[in-house]
Amino acid sequence: MIRAAKDYAADLKLVENAKSNLQSVKDILEAVPQIGVEFEDPTVSLEKKHLVIDRVFPKEIRNFLKVLCDNGDFGLLDEIEQAYMELTKTPEKVEAQAELTYVTPPTTEQMERIRLFLAKECNNPDIKIVGKEDASIKSGFIIRVGNKEYDWSEQGRIDQLQKHINQSLSGKKLATVSEESIISILRADIADFELAAKDKEIGVVNWVGDGIANVDGIDHAFYGEIVLFDCGVKGMVQDVRRDEIGVILFGRDTEIKEGSRVVRTGKMAGIPVGDAFLGRIVDALGAPIDGQGDIAQDGYRPIENPAPSIVDRKSVSVPMETGILSIDSMFPIGRGQRELIIGDRQTGKTSIAMDTILNQKGKDVVCVYVAIGQKASTIAKLVNTLKKNDALDYTIVVAATASDPAPLQYIAPYAGTALAEYFMYQGKDVLIVYDDLSKHAVAYRAISLLLERSPGREAYPGDVFYLHSRLLERSSRVTAEAGGGSITALPIIETQAGDVSAYIPTNVISITDGQIYLESELFFAGQRPAVNVGLSVSRVGGAAQTKAMKKAAGSIRIDLAQYREMEVFTQFSSDLDENTKKQLAHGRALMELLKQPLGRPFTMAEQVITLVAANAHVFSDLPVEKIKAFRLGLLDDFAKNHADIIGRLDSSKDLADDVKDAIIQAANEYKQRSLEDENGGN
Repeated sequence: MIRAAKDYAADLKLVENAKSNLQSVKDILEAVPQIGVEFEDPTVSLEKKHLVIDRVFPKEIRNFLKVLCDNGDFGLLDEIEQAYMELTKTPEKVEAQAELTYVTPPTTEQMERIRLFLAKECNNPDIKIVGKEDASIKSGFIIRVGNKEYDWSEQGRIDQLQKHINQSLSGKKLATVSEESIISILRADIADFELAAKDKEIGVVNWVGDGIANVDGIDHAFYGEIVLFDCGVKGMVQDVRRDEIGVILFGRDTEIKEGSRVVRTGKMAGIPVGDAFLGRIVDALGAPIDGQGDIAQDGYRPIENPAPSIVDRKSVSVPMETGILSIDSMFPIGRGQRELIIGDRQTGKTSIAMDTILNQKGKDVVCVYVAIGQKASTIAKLVNTLKKNDALDYTIVVAATASDPAPLQYIAPYAGTALAEYFMYQGKDVLIVYDDLSKHAVAYRAISLLLERSPGREAYPGDVFYLHSRLLERSSRVTAEAGGGSITALPIIETQAGDVSAYIPTNVISITDGQIYLESELFFAGQRPAVNVGLSVSRVGGAAQTKAMKKAAGSIRIDLAQYREMEVFTQFSSDLDENTKKQLAHGRALMELLKQPLGRPFTMAEQVITLVAANAHVFSDLPVEKIKAFRLGLLDDFAKNHADIIGRLDSSKDLADDVKDAIIQAANEYKQRSLEDENGGN
């Protein structure tokens, strides 16, 4: 029976003399069938239907019939009558029954005490007790009545004691405590331990499939609560309905069947956290998947947590250097900022995020890389890159692969953020990469459609904006009173054929503090990273740049814009004046300098030296194909022969005039030597 009919039946209970009035309606429709035909015809106006209702039917039921006509549900009248009859029929007296599980049947005295207990708890002295033998409970009894369970078994005592001790010892670093103190902790816990045989709310699965289970019988579960299935699989309450709950599963649903038992835990979904997670690869539940054993945890954080308040936030003013010249010079990212990386498939989005992680080596920044819906082989390659560059030591990889169920892909970014928050509230700076949120939205769409939520634009549910906003708002730079750390977020979004006006890209663009737009045409033309200078932006701007970088990069965007405009107008012209030729040569040199080898981030000092030399036209008269090699040679020369200049840039973070002059002089001297060596070699 459809749910709408049940809802209408519930409304019908409010109608006076509903049963007799409903019979009157049925009699009238039987006598004049044409009325029912017209009421079900959508082409007949509502005014005409209301007029007929007012003239023909009893006044007590008129409003109810008008609602049916307004909603186009008059055809459900038979189903509504049937639902109403079921709703109002006097329930047959069902004999109350309790299930008693035991190893050894209870004695007469024990059975009498059990009867008295059940009579008091269930307010029914005539409750029937059905026995069931089960050797696995070791000894004692378990009583189940309806959706409640009372556990007095030996196995239940063992499980509860073990859980109690685990909770008591969690967070205590046992390596630093003597054996005597551990024994004293255990003694105190056992002395304080009392068996909690009180009722547990238990439900039953009525439908399961595609990582979703609908559960009956749990009436008091809250959104986001963890529930436990009898096969050991965990789930999270994602939908709370009138007569059932929808649960997303954090494991395979092959062992869960209709009739499987489900127990509430009373806990919010969370993840273990701690310093020992650094250098490890974990799944969306915090369990290690790198084969290196268990991870010692220092605490437990909920995966869903409120974002820091405005009072607890600080303005973004400290650079989070990516090591990529085109980004650090024109679209700087600050600690606590959220900068979107957006572009088509295979345009280098992940490469930018990986180079940024590699560039944090030695800068006391914790990195969290969240892989959502990617192939396991792709994640393995990224982990190998991190290991090869000694970057895994300060990085945590949270992986929810394409083969994982949609619920695990859904919670993965929240779990990664919970790990990041652990470090942020200890005063550390964290960089978190979400790769990518397009697949995250697809996973949430799959879950929502299976939970029968209404689809909206592009079949995404209406709350998909809130899905990403509540995630990215947790990235911030907090005050010293609130912890003093920061989370810098680099969410990645994959577009289809460069369509940034699609639903998910526009949502995330509006949430973040700027975007780095990667263009396919630039990528295939060899301009890598393929950053589109016109569409990319950082809404933090110069506040997240050092003074040295700000001075060195002053006019680069204008120079590039002028070069692109001039290149269009001059591509068919052969007669150019000297100034135009110089400008074109300078623009070509800048475009070549913005190309950067993969896995070779530049330090702030190297970027400043490159930009100062470029603005002094050191690269302009070089052949384009030799600029990259010349730049690398120039930086090596500065590292060997001009370490004092690099030292001053690193210590002062400023570009004094004498330092600028020294850079230009040293660059010109190196250029002269290079040309002489080249000519001498020829």
